[in-house]
Amino acid sequence: MRPSTLRALKRAAELTRQNRLTEAVLIAEPVILAADSYEGDEILRWLADHAADFTGETEPKPKPEPETKPDMETP
Repeated sequence: MRPSTLRALKRAAELTRQNRLTEAVLIAEPVILAADSYEGDEILRWLADHAADFTGETEPKPKPEPETKPDMETP
């Protein structure tokens, strides 16, 4: 990923944590739209790996337990 792309994503994350979503989108969107397919894949991975950078959470949320249905007995 180009350094300028990474800087834009990090700045967008910072603005999002400050509840300045419109500004964050204005910074990140042109960079994302200008990316080729290879860099686009890198951006997607970076965003997935750094979701907490946007939310300000310091610990990942626990994964929800899968819902299980009780076994039904047939009479």
